[in-house]
Amino acid sequence: MNFKKKLLILLLLLTFIFPITVYAYSDKVILGGDNIGISVNTKEVLVVGFYKVNDKYIAKDAGFVIGDKITKVNGNSITSIDELVNEINKLENKDNVEFTILRNEVEKNIIMSLIKENDNYKTGLYIKDQITGVGTLTYVDPETKIFGSLGHEILDNTTGKLVNIKIGKIFESLVTGTIKSTSISTGEKRAIFNQSKTYGTINKNTNKGIYGEYEDKLDETKLIEVGNIDDIKIGPAKIYTVINNNEVKAYDINIIKINKNNTNKNILFEITDDALLEKTNGVIKGMSGSPIVQDNKIVGAVTHAIISDNTKGYGIFITTMLNEGEKGI
Repeated sequence: MNFKKKLLILLLLLTFIFPITVYAYSDKVILGGDNIGISVNTKEVLVVGFYKVNDKYIAKDAGFVIGDKITKVNGNSITSIDELVNEINKLENKDNVEFTILRNEVEKNIIMSLIKENDNYKTGLYIKDQITGVGTLTYVDPETKIFGSLGHEILDNTTGKLVNIKIGKIFESLVTGTIKSTSISTGEKRAIFNQSKTYGTINKNTNKGIYGEYEDKLDETKLIEVGNIDDIKIGPAKIYTVINNNEVKAYDINIIKINKNNTNKNILFEITDDALLEKTNGVIKGMSGSPIVQDNKIVGAVTHAIISDNTKGYGIFITTMLNEGEKGI
């Protein structure tokens, strides 16, 4: 065997042993900062409370607890409140109705007799199958049309658990004002929704953000280079977000600590922009997903506020979001 053939075989072996890392996302993305409305439909019907029927908490007494996910009625699968009501209405006998639920991802059956009140059968359950809120668009990958937002998961505010979504959407949301953060509570953006103006479809909810397919027109003038973890440094940076109407503005922050070992609290920063502090007194709800830019590169996104010190907050690495977003969509 001559030297060239031996060298070729060696190179092939090295390729298999040490594969070249190829990132699925683009090296440039469309910069976000836009305020968005977020609406998701859950895969199960969530139990969020109880009410009395004939002076009795019939659902609670039957064994339901807040946080239960109803998946079946008398063996028939349901994924929405409408389907649950339809299944109940089809039953000739409303006694000993069997509800299949998931509790801590363990399946259980609960038998309950419904009570007729004012010509309607009552379950004694407060339930929901949809969650709506406000956030900030972080980026759109111009090659894949995948968007990322929030930098953390959507949680059910009753149970504090990650929401298992069936489908969702992001849509137009107009900021009308802000409630300032205080020493005991995080402020928030006040906004009105326009669900007829849809920007994209959500199909993934993870502890690194929400993701989906962007369907609106891309603004190529907002292309920005993606910064790697090693590009981030202690010092000045900016966040892009909306505080008034639909105007995305850049606000000054200072990155004070970098943590490579956390899921979505990688960047500790403080707001130094007087105009932003005047409006919000710090990080507020609705800022989640606001892109963090340093040296003309997008390096992260805002994820968490710190109640004990309103001016400080956390952010996730943008590469973490991009890697998560491109998986499994």
